[in-house]
Order: sequence, then structure tokens, then C-alpha cells
Amino acid sequence: MSEDRSWQGNWRARLFDRIRERGYDSLTAFANARPAVPLYLLADELGKDDIAGAQVLSGLLEEAERHKQVTRFVRDVLARELSESLPDGWPTLMDDEHRFEVAQALGCWYGHIPESHQGRADQAMATLRATPPPPGWRPLGPDDALLRTLLPDEDA
Repeated sequence: MSEDRSWQGNWRARLFDRIRERGYDSLTAFANARPAVPLYLLADELGKDDIAGAQVLSGLLEEAERHKQVTRFVRDVLARELSESLPDGWPTLMDDEHRFEVAQALGCWYGHIPESHQGRADQAMATLRATPPPPGWRPLGPDDALLRTLLPDEDA
């Protein structure tokens, strides 16, 4: 088993060095090229033993805040969490097992988003419970039509 060195040294510099090595000028551009890929897999691609999913998440949020695209970041993280927890898409039957999988995805998502957007996330989750998406629905990225309806961009 290899040692996790994710938090050793200047991890921010290491993260952005890896992004530039792959030909991207931002972490967001790197992530956009891999829509709906779970954060831990993005981290593994950048450095299995020295980049953590939490670091990718932190970097993406910093860039989103800088570019005033936090709502898009929130949709992006939701798409990635749903992809990870519901690889076959939204369940046809909402039995106990599937209800747990949906709750797990939404709970993880909620824990990853900034406090400024948690009220909007509460509304989005209430809408998903009241009016579930069609069976098999799986957002392929932050620009999915349903995600944009649930979490529209703020007016500039």
C-alpha cells in the first residue's frame, strides 16, 4: 500500500503544476474536459498518492469564486456526486436502497457547497423530492437543462 502524501508540502503549487503539465491553464478547464467525473477520480488522474479530492474541490471553488461562477460550481459538484452515486441514472423505483443512494449523493453534495448556496440547494432538493427527474436521468455536466432549472445562474 502506498503512502498518501496529499497534504505534505505546498499542495496548491503541486496541484496547479499538474494542471499546467496537462496543458490546462486552470483547474476548471481540466475539470470541464471531464464532466461528471467524480472528484476523487480527477484527483487520482492528477496524482494518485499526492493529490486529494478535497484539494480539487477547494481549487475549483476558489476559481469559481474568482470568476463569479459559484452556482455553476454547485451544479458541477452535483453532477459529479450523482454520477458517482447513481451511475445508472435516477432510479426507476424509489425503494429504500435507491432512496439511500439518492440521499447519500445529495448529502455529499450539500456538504461540499459553500454556505452561500445552501438555501438554494435546499430548494433544489425539495424540488427533486416533489418532482423527481425521469428514470435514468443523469446530468452529464453543470450545464444540464434540469440542473440549470434547479439552480439557475444568478443575474450579473
